[in-house]
Amino acid sequence: MGAPVIILGVTGSIAAYKAADIASQLVKGGAKVYVVMTQHACDFITPLTMQTLSRNPVVTSAQDAQTNWKPGHIDLADRATLLLIAPATANVIAELAHGLAGNPLTEIALATRAPLLIAPAMNGKMWEHPATQANVSLLKTRGAEFVGPEAGILACGYEGLGRLATVAEIAIRALEKCGASATVRRAEKPLREKKRE
Repeated sequence: MGAPVIILGVTGSIAAYKAADIASQLVKGGAKVYVVMTQHACDFITPLTMQTLSRNPVVTSAQDAQTNWKPGHIDLADRATLLLIAPATANVIAELAHGLAGNPLTEIALATRAPLLIAPAMNGKMWEHPATQANVSLLKTRGAEFVGPEAGILACGYEGLGRLATVAEIAIRALEKCGASATVRRAEKPLREKKRE
């Protein structure tokens, strides 16, 4: 059996920058990672960054996904061991719940039979809104799993539930769902300056 294929969906959240570290950890864990970004995700992190860390081309449009006669989103959907969406905005959660397919990520979500793991990131009021909670419940009844969100200080300045789960937690859950070894660094340590001599 070859390396698991993880489709990493990145959506338009301020937490999108953490997707770079998620991709890196998944690759280090032995997965083949293919990144699919929404147009809004590209406002927060570049496809080039994700391509470099995933070691594969990044899909941002239907044209990017087209490599041969077979539609690209179908090819990726067929190859996926897992579809991981991190970060997942309230908008993409709603699109997933209601079967909307307006971009390559949601098209892949409809076409794949791989498990779906979602790592939400949004304002706490958006997370707690009855519409979002109804969408989450609906997705869970279809077998989707969620990692996070966590409580803490949010990018909008509020404190509450809505922060993206840690990179390590997301990567470990994804690798475990694929049956890959979860050798991921648990703590995100700040860089330290070297002592001057």
